[in-house]
Amino acid sequence: MKTLFATILTAGCLAAQQPEVENARLETRALSGSLRSELAQHGAGPFWAAWSEPIVPGRHGDMCWSNGNNEDSHTLSAPVRLEGQTAVLVLVRIESSQVDRLRVASPDCRFDAGGLPFYWLTGVPAQESVAWLKAQVTEKNPDRALLAIAMHSGAAADQALDDLAAPAEPPRVREKTAFWLGNARGAHGLDALRRMLANDPDLRVREQVVFAVSQSKEPAAVATLIDEAKNDKTPQVRSKALFWLAQKAARQAAETIGSAVVNDPDRAVKEQAVFALTQLPAAQGVPLLIGVAKNNADPAVRKKAMFWLGQSKDPRAMEFFAQVLK
Repeated sequence: MKTLFATILTAGCLAAQQPEVENARLETRALSGSLRSELAQHGAGPFWAAWSEPIVPGRHGDMCWSNGNNEDSHTLSAPVRLEGQTAVLVLVRIESSQVDRLRVASPDCRFDAGGLPFYWLTGVPAQESVAWLKAQVTEKNPDRALLAIAMHSGAAADQALDDLAAPAEPPRVREKTAFWLGNARGAHGLDALRRMLANDPDLRVREQVVFAVSQSKEPAAVATLIDEAKNDKTPQVRSKALFWLAQKAARQAAETIGSAVVNDPDRAVKEQAVFALTQLPAAQGVPLLIGVAKNNADPAVRKKAMFWLGQSKDPRAMEFFAQVLK
């Protein structure tokens, strides 16, 4: 089939949002009802449909990577947007009247539709887009729809993610939602993660929420990890918080981790805290490990510190062992 490129709808903002499509039977349509009814009008498929929405602030790269989530990817000839993207594209492939594929990309990407019909939908309200995507979130395969929701700017996306993080949702959906709350939703997302830590009934979900907190760029995320490491009611979550705290904020982590080695009432948490010390920069972690090996009151914890010192192969550790063996 002869190559066909999408035409520009209008000058200005809308022109910057329509993608370049080749090898497609392209038709532009203005949405007049729901996305569900619009997609149903085009039959059982196969066909592609796409629309554009304002993107959550702070997303860089062109999202043309095959998984739709590589911020370091870039398409040749596409502009380098120094201030980040302004729009996100939602692309849907329909076959047998069902959603066959769902992708998120940016307007800078170039697409080959494989000769299929391609419907470019204009005037899709963000609330309608989010509501349709929320209906696509399933326990078996929540990832793509959650990513698409998380990339939408505005309160509708925040509310949808809050709903999907609620205890009534399946654990797998809550875990995946937590990741995007931390990764993409700023202060609102961090507040939602704090609520999950306080209220979610599933231990495994709460462990994943701690990881999601570590992905947040909000300054208060470090304080949240410190609070969880000190005060969470379960040893497993305290241990996870110690580990991710060491990964995220070494300078602030050292005091909290060192305190846990000495004071946490659970031996397993103390041993996890010893391991967390190995995740700090060597200039911080090795002296702290030597201190634990010398002075901790629990022989099992001292033994764990000795083990990790041996794994470090640090000259200071070797010197410490030489003194011990004299």
